Amino acid sequence: MAYGVDNTRYHENKRAVEDKYIGALVKTIMNRCIHCTRCVRFATEVAGVPELGAIGRGEDMEITTYLESAMTSELQGNVVDLCPVGALTSKPYAFAARPWELNKTESIDVMDALGSAIRVDTRGREVMRILPRVNEDVNEEWISDKTRHVVDGLRTQRLDQPYIRQGGRLVPASWPEAFATIAAKVKAARPERIGAIAGDLAAVEEMFALKELMGRLGSASVDCRQDGAALDPAQGRASYLFNATVAGIENADALLIVGANPRKEAPVLNARIRKRWRMGKFPIGVIGEKADLTYTYDYLGAGADTLAEVAAGRGAFAEAFKKAERPLVIVGASVAAQAARAAIDLGAIKDAWNGYSVLHTAASRVGALDIGFVPAAGGLSATDMAKAGALDVLFLLGADEIDIAPGAFIIYIGTHGDKGAHRADVILPGAAYTEKSGLYVNTEGRVQMAARAAFPPGDAREDWAIIRALSEPLGAKLPYDSLSGLRAALFRSYPHLARVDAIEPGNPADIQKVSAAEKAPFRSAISDFYLTNPIARASAIMAECSALARGERALTAAE
Repeated sequence: MAYGVDNTRYHENKRAVEDKYIGALVKTIMNRCIHCTRCVRFATEVAGVPELGAIGRGEDMEITTYLESAMTSELQGNVVDLCPVGALTSKPYAFAARPWELNKTESIDVMDALGSAIRVDTRGREVMRILPRVNEDVNEEWISDKTRHVVDGLRTQRLDQPYIRQGGRLVPASWPEAFATIAAKVKAARPERIGAIAGDLAAVEEMFALKELMGRLGSASVDCRQDGAALDPAQGRASYLFNATVAGIENADALLIVGANPRKEAPVLNARIRKRWRMGKFPIGVIGEKADLTYTYDYLGAGADTLAEVAAGRGAFAEAFKKAERPLVIVGASVAAQAARAAIDLGAIKDAWNGYSVLHTAASRVGALDIGFVPAAGGLSATDMAKAGALDVLFLLGADEIDIAPGAFIIYIGTHGDKGAHRADVILPGAAYTEKSGLYVNTEGRVQMAARAAFPPGDAREDWAIIRALSEPLGAKLPYDSLSGLRAALFRSYPHLARVDAIEPGNPADIQKVSAAEKAPFRSAISDFYLTNPIARASAIMAECSALARGERALTAAE
């Protein structure tokens, strides 16, 4: 009683707010909310999907989604970084670790070809979370939900020891046994019956080593274009780069999107397009699939005929586009060849401006094209190598997005038990992008360095080291024993790759060389944003997001 009266002078009701369900990625603790509306403004202005808002008035005001439905934006995880009080937190990461337990490594994202700057936080050998870093030239301060929440996919379905197929089943083996099996098959095959396909997440170093190995074996059949895109480094670097640069989107004054869906293929780049659109006086036209791109646009048509009409200057949009000082043409990688001539006709390439911009979906693609990881004279393309009877031996460097017909002996170097591993006769376990130091070149041609944040599980090794070790039993020993030695050889052959965070621009005149005559409707390369690579397909969180995006409700463990 010495401390005063035993009742309160505060007569109003205590304000308590129920926690809301707003999806699989963002956990709500709404008693903390101070109604700053940062999350509402982000969803409306930056993401362009106005799903968050306020209900109630005065002290009864609450931030929520409509009828507590799940958020659908591919950038929704960024509201966790924006929230100043922790009312919105990361649902998958909640109570998983404390910041002071984590080692922090600055690296590069490979979930799409944008190359967003990220920070990988690890505890021991385990990646706990991925956060964005500020890079105004590429991703500003945002990252996509796939980049942020693919973390659990790095832990599940991992390949951690070599396997050999015996009697139709994959059985564990030692490295020498696996190498001996491969050597016997390779030595029995003629050089023209051996090939290699590089996947979407491969770093430049291991692709360079694999190309060198195939050259020493006498094979001309190497390819990085699993999707069959008609991109060829012989036509010059400008023919396959996002020449206007990502930051250059803000300087453009008209936009034509051909055969691409930026919202699914590069959500952070799509946010940059929306940022420019909100500034005003920015006509946008789309040729290809109709999609919700978070900004208004003129839908012009589906295929090559429409593109030819626009290139000829017919229609109101074409007239407005031709008057623009800095017109931008964003082209899907699969239709780049058809759109190059149209970009020239529309005046997108000028003395101080190259608006022809190819939007890639694979992090490895530009780097692979830079080092010429495409068939040499007499070699087979990826689609030809996948056909029945085309090859006797085929190396897959993390190539999971292509169906290989029965017949060939498959050596799979990769990280997860995905499509490529299921088809393989020998599996050599590799390292994921967080487990190796590697060079990647993003869609605009910017050379970037991914840093090792953790170590591969079990007997898995870095991909370049596997290829170097394999080269000896094959009788084609590669002349480097360290990553620095490999990089020295790489930089001697391709000096621009040594200039990290710099863009080596292509020659605009090279775009004249590109040509194609296909007439099929233009389609985006990605149908499901959340399940585009082996790491994402191994992630339970990405599976739940994919189900929500399709309008389904993913079952919980209890169900």
